[in-house]
Amino acid sequence: MNLNWDAAFAACKSYEDAEVSAALQAVIDAAGGLDWVTPGMRVALKLNLVSAMKPEQAATVHPAVVCALVKLLTARGAHVILGDSPGGLYTSAHLQRVYDVTGLRAAEALGAELNTDFSVCTVSYPEAIQARSFTMTAYLKQADAIIDVCKLKTHGMMGMTNAVKNFFGIIPGTMKPEYHYKYPKAADFADMLVDLCEYCKPRLCICDAVVGMEGNGPTQGSARPIGCLIAARNAHKLDLSACGLIGLTPGEVPTLAAAIRRGLCPDSAEKLTIFGDPAAFTVPDYKTVPSQASVFFRSGGKGPLSRLADSVKLHMFTPFPKLRAKDCVGCKKCANICPAKAITMKRGKPRIDRKACIHCFCCQEFCPKGAMVVGRTALAKLLEKG
Repeated sequence: MNLNWDAAFAACKSYEDAEVSAALQAVIDAAGGLDWVTPGMRVALKLNLVSAMKPEQAATVHPAVVCALVKLLTARGAHVILGDSPGGLYTSAHLQRVYDVTGLRAAEALGAELNTDFSVCTVSYPEAIQARSFTMTAYLKQADAIIDVCKLKTHGMMGMTNAVKNFFGIIPGTMKPEYHYKYPKAADFADMLVDLCEYCKPRLCICDAVVGMEGNGPTQGSARPIGCLIAARNAHKLDLSACGLIGLTPGEVPTLAAAIRRGLCPDSAEKLTIFGDPAAFTVPDYKTVPSQASVFFRSGGKGPLSRLADSVKLHMFTPFPKLRAKDCVGCKKCANICPAKAITMKRGKPRIDRKACIHCFCCQEFCPKGAMVVGRTALAKLLEKG
């Protein structure tokens, strides 16, 4: 078998152990195999565990995929550590609940270690475009190799969350709002995410696209069958090969736009060598959300007319968080998590200061009831249909 594929796809219609194991073996073999894994090696699986949500909600990597990967790695003598830093406190109490609810105890029973080291460290990365110094979860620094295990989902700010966006989980939970506030522009935030990914240098990337999330992702959208597993040695190439499955172009995914600009991947999936047939898994009516990058039609001019035009376009076309009042329970989580302090509570409901809002969609991502959604102006919706 050719071991030089940029990305590999295999059909996987369910989370039955046998089907997942066969599909995972196929894509890993096509992506170069696991001969680099040696006995005693500490291999950290950077999972997407965004919140304490059940596997069937499609917000987190399914435990069946994790378990199949753990079996392959432990068979080679590796010591496997599973971890992430979801939103909220980066503490044992919080993560133990996440492990319980997301079904990861099954992987622990197979010999994997669920990370219990909640220390952090500050690292320097002079080659970065944005994140030249950042604080990260220390358990990943202690690993001999990192495997990126992501979930294909929509995302309010980035359009799509997958292999590259998964590395925002190396930033300790309560520090995430600080990074949103530090990098409020979509392009800068995307470059920061690319920096994190490039610093970690995953040896392998696995995407759980058996069932993805559409609509109000990455936590409160709807589960949507896609029917495949994807593997690649390069996170950017994996994202490039996957975005078309859910109807997005590279230009509509800021992390991909940043990677292309930096020469980290081609500008089109047609330039990749791909094992399998991605077209077989494309979902033509997948419900996506427009990223900021796809609607920031700024001219870049310095004159007063250019600045005025940019301001009008910004307000008319930029997606924004919007309250669906009937679903709101007044828990205040959105107000507490907002990095720009743009949300206040009025009569038990959140009120958003549009001038202060930085469009990070933290409120939408972490609303436990899905009451915060991605909003668009009537004109933007009309032009999109046209």
